[in-house]
Amino acid sequence: MKIAALQLATLPMSSAKLDYYFRICKEKEVELLLLSEYALNSFFKELEVMPLSMIKEQSNHKIEVLKELCKKYEMNVVAPLVHVKGNHLYKTNAKFAPKSVSYFDQQFLINYKHWNEEKFFDNEVKPYELASFSHKNIKFAVISGYELHFDQVFIEVMKKNIDVILTPSSSTFESSRRWQELLKTRALLNNVYILRANRVGTFTNKDENWKFYGHSNLVSPWGEVEMSLGDKEEILIAQIDKEEVLKARKNWGWKKAIKKRGYDE
Repeated sequence: MKIAALQLATLPMSSAKLDYYFRICKEKEVELLLLSEYALNSFFKELEVMPLSMIKEQSNHKIEVLKELCKKYEMNVVAPLVHVKGNHLYKTNAKFAPKSVSYFDQQFLINYKHWNEEKFFDNEVKPYELASFSHKNIKFAVISGYELHFDQVFIEVMKKNIDVILTPSSSTFESSRRWQELLKTRALLNNVYILRANRVGTFTNKDENWKFYGHSNLVSPWGEVEMSLGDKEEILIAQIDKEEVLKARKNWGWKKAIKKRGYDE
């Protein structure tokens, strides 16, 4: 199966750019496309000072655009967005199919002083539930970048027998090397593919310049980086193979050892 990661800065309201990339995916027989964080909406620091009505307009317009494009090109897309319900804002990953849309609220949100999504958004704090779905014979999980830090997430990955993790992110500053090591480790220890779509572009305020460096990549179930992008707007198209997942699990035997002890129930 072919899947793709599209690393973007915030998109304009026009659908032309997305239509261009959807057309490429259709020509290349891509079945699932992952978008980077804050591509459909403005970056978080901009959202903090943006009127609720403007955020709602931005989100609703992009939802309609993606519905139309997924129907037109018969594409499945996972895209992070801000879901507005009444006066409440939820950081969500939406899964668009040609005839339906599903929403999975992000559950662990970054909460540092300089970047506090947990305080800004209204996402419920509750026991973790893995967002997952199947396409053909492959099981996918949607795990936002920040959520990769939590072991509880990967207990659920093991229980649900996930084959591919889709990770939208907006990593910045000098974190690229650390993120690559984290992705490789998580992929190896769980014998899964990880496809990461990381934001590009910049955000500047009076104190500092935030540069989003891209470097979206595909990591194999063996913990090896198979493909990687640069630091500009770009699309990664990759072939995944469930047989590689099964081969890695058989080779290492970690899931079998866990199952013998009843921990995957």
